[in-house]
Amino acid sequence: MPIFHVSQKELRQVAETTFGAEGIMERNDLQRMLRDQIAVLDERLMVVAEEFGDWLDSSRRIDLLCLDMEANLVVIELKRTEDGGHMELQALRYAAMVSAMTFEQLVEIHARYRNRSVPDAEAAKASILEFLGWDDVYEDQFPQDTRIILAAADFGKELTTAVMWLIDRGIDIRCVRMKPYRMVDGTVLLDVQQLIPVPEVSAFQTQIGVKKQAERQNRTDRHDLRLKFWEGLLELAKTKSDVHANRKPTSDGWVGGGINRQGFSLTYTTRRTDSQVELWIAHGAGQHIRNKAAFRALEAHRPSIEADFGAPLDWQELPDGEGCRIRYIVDGGYKSPMDQWPSIHANMVDAMVRLDKAMRNRVAQLTY
Repeated sequence: MPIFHVSQKELRQVAETTFGAEGIMERNDLQRMLRDQIAVLDERLMVVAEEFGDWLDSSRRIDLLCLDMEANLVVIELKRTEDGGHMELQALRYAAMVSAMTFEQLVEIHARYRNRSVPDAEAAKASILEFLGWDDVYEDQFPQDTRIILAAADFGKELTTAVMWLIDRGIDIRCVRMKPYRMVDGTVLLDVQQLIPVPEVSAFQTQIGVKKQAERQNRTDRHDLRLKFWEGLLELAKTKSDVHANRKPTSDGWVGGGINRQGFSLTYTTRRTDSQVELWIAHGAGQHIRNKAAFRALEAHRPSIEADFGAPLDWQELPDGEGCRIRYIVDGGYKSPMDQWPSIHANMVDAMVRLDKAMRNRVAQLTY
C-alpha cells in the first residue's frame, strides 16, 4: 500500500526507495537503530545481546537476541533485501542453538553485552529479573520457548510459504516488513508492518494452531492451558467491567485492555504459579522519557492510589525497558490445578476492577 503526504490542497504519494539507495547499511545502521528502539518490532522485548555467536564449531551470529516478558528467547534476523534471502533457515538454526540456554548463561551473555570490558553479572541479572517481573530466578520457567522475528524490506514467495508452514506446525515465527520511503524534501520514512501472521487474525490462527497440535499430540501444552485459562477469566471479567469485554482468549501470557488514553493499558498477565494485574505505560518506540515522566507523575500520588486500590502496589520504572509497570501480584497461575482457577480468576478480576478505579481518573488528568 502506498503512503501519501497530506497537505491542505492534495494527497501526494510518497515515493518508495530502498535501503541501498539511501545508503542505509544492514549492520551499521539498520541493526543499530532497531537495537536502540526494539519496540519498533515488538514493544515487549528486551535486547540481551547483539551479534551473538557463542556457538560450538560455528562462526554464525544472531543479529539481535532478545527476551520477551513471558521468558521466551526471541531470535531476530535482519535483511535489507527485497526477498529476505534464506533468513528463515538461518533463524531456525539459531533458535535451535539457543533453545537449551540456561538462565545463568543468559545473565553472562547480557553482562558482556552491557559492558564487554567489565561484565557485571549481578547488574545484568537484576535488569533481567526486573524486566520479567520476577522476584527470584525460576529456572523451570526459562526459556518458555524460542520465538523468531524476521525483519526485511520485503519477503519472497518461497520464504513466506515456508513461514506459513512453520506457523501451522506451532512455530512462533513472524515476518515484519520495513519499507523505506523518500519525501520530496529528502526526509526518509520507514513503514513497519507485520505481514505474517496478519495481526487482525493472529489470535484466530493461534487458536487453530493449538487445536491442531492437540489433535496431533493428544496433549495439553502451555498454549492450550493459557487459552483455557483466559476463556474462564474473560467470561467472568465481562460481567464485572467492560475494560476487556471485547478481548478474545489467546495462547499469549497477557491480555490488554484500554483505559481511554493512548500509551496506557490495563493488562492481565498469567505465569505458571502466579498472575498479575497491571497498568502498563508505553508510548511507543523511543518514548522512554515520556513513559518515565508519566510513571513518576503517578508515583507522586502513590499513597492515595494505594489507598483507593486497597493494598500496596509494585511500582516498576524498568530503566532498561520500553515501558513502565504498576502491578499487583495474585497467587496462582495457569499451571495451578484447574479447580483453583475460578478462585484465581475472581481474585484477578477483583484486583483489576480496583486498579481501574484507582487509576482511570488519575491517568486522564495526567500532565507530564
